[in-house]
Amino acid sequence: MKKVLFLASGSGSNVMAILQHLRDEAIEYRLITNNAKAGIIEKIKQFSSIETAVFSNEHFSTSSAELIDAVNGFSPDLIVLAGFLRKFPNELINKYEGSIINIHPSLLPKYGGKGMYGIHVHRAVLEAGEKESGMTIHEVTSEYDKGRVILQCSVDITACTTSEDIATAVLKLEHANFYKAVRIKLGL
Repeated sequence: MKKVLFLASGSGSNVMAILQHLRDEAIEYRLITNNAKAGIIEKIKQFSSIETAVFSNEHFSTSSAELIDAVNGFSPDLIVLAGFLRKFPNELINKYEGSIINIHPSLLPKYGGKGMYGIHVHRAVLEAGEKESGMTIHEVTSEYDKGRVILQCSVDITACTTSEDIATAVLKLEHANFYKAVRIKLGL
């Protein structure tokens, strides 16, 4: 059985979309969050078999032994950063090189890097007058948004008049496609 570790900081809509699309696969899941109030904690309770752990931001910034032990103890085949808003510890990036993926709400390499996440990306896309945007799923490296691209999808945004409109269009792409990158990385 394959093992997938999710890391999420917010509502967890991408995690839930992945679980929905891969519900018939033999995969064991775990969740780690850095936000005790993250919406994903409540949502994931419907899957009683998925253990959840909350670690403070300090655990991530110091690469704490507790965090490292929690990840290594699960021995994931794939680590999926889904709306996770902290830098992943280099010790774990090095150990799981090529087995950590992240979703980014733009067509990388455009609008990537430190500080470029969520609505910040969509505002930059709108201000630049782009005609399309999209999402990129890439391997995680020690540099923000620089890893090998696994999957990229675009959407026409010429009808979008606000950054929120762009966010909605891109999120639909994410929900429809993120699971495909998980399948690719797990060899399913």
